[in-house]
Amino acid sequence: MRLLLVEDDVMVASGIKLGLSDAGYAVDWVGSAERALEVLAGESFDLAVIDIGLPGMSGLELTQRLRRSSMDSAAMPILILTARDALQDRVQGLDMGADDYMVKPFELPELLARLRALARRSQAATTAVLTFGPLELDTAARCAGARVADDSPEGSHLQPMDLGPREWTVLEYLLIHAPKPASKDKLLQALTGWDKEITPNAVEVYASRLRGKIEPYGVALRSIRGFGYRLELLAAVP
Repeated sequence: MRLLLVEDDVMVASGIKLGLSDAGYAVDWVGSAERALEVLAGESFDLAVIDIGLPGMSGLELTQRLRRSSMDSAAMPILILTARDALQDRVQGLDMGADDYMVKPFELPELLARLRALARRSQAATTAVLTFGPLELDTAARCAGARVADDSPEGSHLQPMDLGPREWTVLEYLLIHAPKPASKDKLLQALTGWDKEITPNAVEVYASRLRGKIEPYGVALRSIRGFGYRLELLAAVP
């Protein structure tokens, strides 16, 4: 998933970006609210993490502006960061449109859990496990597999699936949007941030690799000419 980090403290931003990148996010970082508005005028993100105490325009005002109906980011989940452990600051941030908040200093695992929850909420999901047919992707445990029938009392078991980091990102994005198709442009944005360059052809490479791993379990990755890809269930696997 692609995430915009708005934080003016370079050390804090570097630590957050490293942790989120290691967790599979494509993170782009800007140091001011004004720059964030410029970026969001022409690009889209799945999530935003915004520090309240920004120079110039505050993170609260930025959040309020992003919630205007004229902005493409009006529905984008926003988590605000604050060093101010005061009730009024938290209330004001939530009232201005933030979906959640964290008080600095915080632990990375909690930030990751809150971001997963925001992503689920935005997609009307209720658990950290994304599914389509037999496919299961546990975004919290970072494990993927396919549900296979057997003679056990449960009637099935989860067959682990080995996915590379970018194969994971492609499958996660497809599962979030299934059964709707996902555009190649959006997949490309989900795969990389500003500091990493990959070509649209690379998306086809990762899609091809992923296709070979999911088709044995009865799930097809269909190419939609001129647009992107969509997950579809095949006939029952013998």
